[in-house]
Amino acid sequence: MKPCSAFLCFLTAIACQIALPAAAQQRLGWVSQIDGLAAYQGSVDLDQGGDFSATRSFLRATGLYRFDSETSLGISVSYGQLDYDFSAVDNQPWNDIHDIRISAPLRFQAGQRASVFVSPQIRWDYQKGAASSDGRTYGVFAGVAWQISESLTIGPAFGAFTQLEDSGVDLFPALLVDWDINDRWNLNTGSGIGATRGPGLTLSYALNDDFSLSLSARSEKIRFRLDEAGLAPNGIGEDKSLPVVASLSYNPNPGVSLTVFAGAEFDGRLTLEDENGNEISRQGYDTAPLVGLAFRLRF
Repeated sequence: MKPCSAFLCFLTAIACQIALPAAAQQRLGWVSQIDGLAAYQGSVDLDQGGDFSATRSFLRATGLYRFDSETSLGISVSYGQLDYDFSAVDNQPWNDIHDIRISAPLRFQAGQRASVFVSPQIRWDYQKGAASSDGRTYGVFAGVAWQISESLTIGPAFGAFTQLEDSGVDLFPALLVDWDINDRWNLNTGSGIGATRGPGLTLSYALNDDFSLSLSARSEKIRFRLDEAGLAPNGIGEDKSLPVVASLSYNPNPGVSLTVFAGAEFDGRLTLEDENGNEISRQGYDTAPLVGLAFRLRF
């Protein structure tokens, strides 16, 4: 069993959580949301020669039905794409990667101060040309958080997900935190748009009612099925890094959020495995610059 981190969005809190923030849940009935991002990873050198860059995009639609002030159930569908551009002819392990996700988040109250969150999920991560079913994984993320005070909510969580390479399961712990340090500072974990499984943390500062600054860091990893051609036919690709991102968000009203961000991916690593999960090659890459933008529309 391997420890599971995360990938793809590297922005754990520049966009909303999949279950929608409490401020958006005061209205009973349906709450809908569309959010997305586009990001560019600048060109960096690879250990085994050449360099590469990547362009990332992600779009998600969420519908959440709120039964009362403490119970909600929803459905979320998303599509993402990661386009790699390798310069060396003999060092091109993969190119275009697709990421499709469906989840059904459920939140309910347990006692006076505890809130339970359960989100079963199914995903397809695969290279263009490969069968989407060969890149399918599924699992659940769940947790419980206690409202310690009006400013602090905290609790344990866990994730359990199948793996591409075998019948085993990735089981990993997590911690849910939402702490209003004061009127302007907040520290939180969450599932930002495009984020997958893994630890992340964001410290944000409200400049005023409309603008906020934040610094986010998380461990990220994506694993995907490869096509029949290339260096590892029907194999598995992995891109792992530690992104650190500073962002500026503009929130003119509760239904709109626009964010620009810039940062870097540290300790990057590309791994190539055969179809059984046996490692064929591993190469690191230099610190990669990262820029992009994100949006959220809630109605």
